Amino acid sequence: MATAIVLMGVSGCGKTSVGEALSEKLGWPFYDGDDFHPQANISKMAQGVPLDDDDRQPWLERLHALIAEQLDAGQSLIVACSALKESYRQILQGGREEVKFVHLTGSFDLIFARMKARSDHYMKAEMLQSQFADLEPPRNALSVPIDQPVIAIVEGICEHIAATL
Repeated sequence: MATAIVLMGVSGCGKTSVGEALSEKLGWPFYDGDDFHPQANISKMAQGVPLDDDDRQPWLERLHALIAEQLDAGQSLIVACSALKESYRQILQGGREEVKFVHLTGSFDLIFARMKARSDHYMKAEMLQSQFADLEPPRNALSVPIDQPVIAIVEGICEHIAATL
């Protein structure tokens, strides 16, 4: 059965790095949710303004459509998406049990330091507090600490997938 893995967590937790490595390991396509934001959202974040639920709605619906399209075609996939709130995860999942969430977790200080070190992203480190404030930790997700090498994170996810599919 085709499966969608949604790598979730606050900005800077490593969703893209883990997603690319997981894609390489599993041979599944990887989609970075950041690539699906409308330009208005990107501009807003680049100005240091956090997104609200209305801003996120069309973005989440686009990602849900991508997930549904790929699963309906029998294709497993990996999607990086912050999915900070339970309501966002419900939109992404759309009632499909084959959509699984992996929550990449880390301390504010660790993630803030990572964000300060990157210069090529529109999401500003100063906005991290708003992400932590919005985060509703998932109840039904694999939770993976990010204070380990990416390869160890990927191996842990793969072991979990093998045990649950």
